[in-house]
Amino acid sequence: MATATTDTASSNDPKGQNGPTDQAPVKDQNPRKRKIWLFVVLLVVILSGLGIWGWYEKYGQWSESTDDAYVNGNVVSITPLVTGTVVSIGADDGDLVRQGQVLVQFDPSDAQVGLQSAEANLGKAVRQVRGLYSNVDGIRAQLAAQRAEVQKAQDNYNRRKNLAAGGAISQEELSHARDDLTTAQNSLNNVQQQLATSSALVDDTVVSSHPEVAAAAAQLRQAYLSNARSTLIAPVTGYVAKRTVQLGQRVQPGTALMAVIPLNEVWVDANFKETQLGKMRIGQAVDIESDLYGSKVKYSGTVDSVGAGTGSAFALLPAQNATGNWIKIVQRIPVRIHIAPEQLTDHPLRIGLSTVVDVDLHDQSGPMLTQQPPQKPAFSTPIYDEQLAQADTLITRLIHENSAVASKTVQR
Repeated sequence: MATATTDTASSNDPKGQNGPTDQAPVKDQNPRKRKIWLFVVLLVVILSGLGIWGWYEKYGQWSESTDDAYVNGNVVSITPLVTGTVVSIGADDGDLVRQGQVLVQFDPSDAQVGLQSAEANLGKAVRQVRGLYSNVDGIRAQLAAQRAEVQKAQDNYNRRKNLAAGGAISQEELSHARDDLTTAQNSLNNVQQQLATSSALVDDTVVSSHPEVAAAAAQLRQAYLSNARSTLIAPVTGYVAKRTVQLGQRVQPGTALMAVIPLNEVWVDANFKETQLGKMRIGQAVDIESDLYGSKVKYSGTVDSVGAGTGSAFALLPAQNATGNWIKIVQRIPVRIHIAPEQLTDHPLRIGLSTVVDVDLHDQSGPMLTQQPPQKPAFSTPIYDEQLAQADTLITRLIHENSAVASKTVQR
């Protein structure tokens, strides 16, 4: 029986008697491999954790980035200051215009007529004022003559008074002499009043500063400006956009005709989450990448300013957080990033383009908000400075010409 049992067990074992001997080493090797793999996994986790920690310490906590950033710039609107009919358009959308270049020309007829009328009015005012000065001189001469008449009547009355006392002349003749003296004195008083009235019109003035001349000069300046403003010129150098004006159009003051965008003065408005602004300071370096050129073109900039409020606070319909139906949403604050103009020469940007910005937070020396007010205008244009200067030159010439004519007439 024992032999049969052994034979049966041997026949059921496909590997023969060596089967149990081969399985024992396999069971001994599996725990060792498992330990090796667990050690490798643990090592990878530890190294990954160290790598993440090192990245955060050296870079992660000192950098903030966002793709909610767009190119922005000045959109200089071209609007008329006077009413006019468009007869010429000097530039179209996309054209480059230089500062001082003519953009829109109105029909100048009405403005030129008004200017000529103002010039004639100034010349007339100058001559009238010259007449006032001449009247004063004439009245002063008349006053001197009248004083002589009064002195003559006084002397005549005194002589007749002495003769009447001796009975040489009648009292009637003395009365006539007294009446002549009274008449002469009244005439003197009348001339003195006329001199005071005429002097009040010219006292402490010269022709150029007389109120009548000053009022006419102001009207001429206004007419000159109206004539000059019938030509709209570019206040800055840039590219034309949003042209809506058409030939023959009758436009009113304040109507937007076109815009000029100086693309060499653009900046980036990056909308960071409020949780990203804790270490952000003015003056920190920024790396900028635009979707237009991709990663092959990098711009370097600096943080110029941080917005005074969130975007939702200045929205047309701001959020009503005090209501019961309130859901907390992480807010975003605009941060303006300055780009050096020389970087825009080879790779210009356009208004509204999408960008990705990365701010280096290592420099913590700058303030979070601007501490000083601007010391000079942020933007300015000199193209209108010469208009009044040219008007003043015209006024000076007209005053001189009309004063000279009046002087020549007096000498003749």
